[in-house]
Amino acid sequence: MARILVTGAGGFIGHYLVTFLREQGHWVRGADLKYPEFSETDADDFMICDLRRWDDCLQATRGVDEVYALAADMGGMGFISCHHAEILSNNLLINLHTIEAARANGVSRYFYTSSACVYPEYRQTETNVIPLAEEHAYPAQPQDAYGWEKLTTEKICEHYTGDYGLPTRIARFHNIYGPLGTWEGGREKAPAALSRKIAHAKLTGNHEIELWGDGEQTRSFCYIDDCVEGIHRIMQSDCGEPLNLGSDRLISINDLANLIASIAGIDIRIKHIDGPMGVRGRNSDNSKLRDILKWEPTIDLEEGLAKTYEWIEGEVAKALKLHGARTAAA
Repeated sequence: MARILVTGAGGFIGHYLVTFLREQGHWVRGADLKYPEFSETDADDFMICDLRRWDDCLQATRGVDEVYALAADMGGMGFISCHHAEILSNNLLINLHTIEAARANGVSRYFYTSSACVYPEYRQTETNVIPLAEEHAYPAQPQDAYGWEKLTTEKICEHYTGDYGLPTRIARFHNIYGPLGTWEGGREKAPAALSRKIAHAKLTGNHEIELWGDGEQTRSFCYIDDCVEGIHRIMQSDCGEPLNLGSDRLISINDLANLIASIAGIDIRIKHIDGPMGVRGRNSDNSKLRDILKWEPTIDLEEGLAKTYEWIEGEVAKALKLHGARTAAA
């Protein structure tokens, strides 16, 4: 049994990771600005703290063997496309303080959650994009500040290993989704946003949904259970270089919307509107992941979306019921 810190444990992936590690028999401390929103935490200890602050990081990393650093100021395209300075400053403070505190407290292994956003924009200009391999990150040209910060922190991890002997592991996430994630408010990712819109369409009878851009932009999406399994496998591996963690099935946003609508059991009309689309196409090359781990994500998109949509429809139904009750009371 290891004593483990998961930062960002109040967030979507961090919450699942805490549960996974507890099921593996480890003692787990969670640290975040907030508790998980949709389900109780399984952490043995949970610190409400601000990891932008050195003292909080020092306290959070005290007495643990391993750190899984998931804390980040982030969201979907609607958020990361227009909060560059905030994201860059907050995330650099979080990650610089967390890794230095881990070193100061003698942590034996450190896991950092990077992102496919590190990849250069010039490799993602076509919908039928060539899958992104780990070596494609350089020459660097991420599209936004979120990607630049992730790439910078990858280098910080590399140098903490080289200069201080702190073993680090890095995963580049490709669009992780699933139940219990943010589904409204502007920080939600595409599967959650589309599930919300389609659930609302189904429950209200208005089957028109709005979609940013022409909807032909393409992505791959990885279900949360595969994500946490991959995190654990990468942490236990001997690979100190960044590894992609995602599905390699490419789908357009239009097709994603129609797939979710078929799961919901309705036909939808898509109204394309102006809005941030991100890069034109992005997909994961899993060759290195398969070679090193002898494993890759296995949960197909239909199965993962069915679970995700079912949960979000329930949340939308509760929100509509509450709104109706408030309107009647007024």
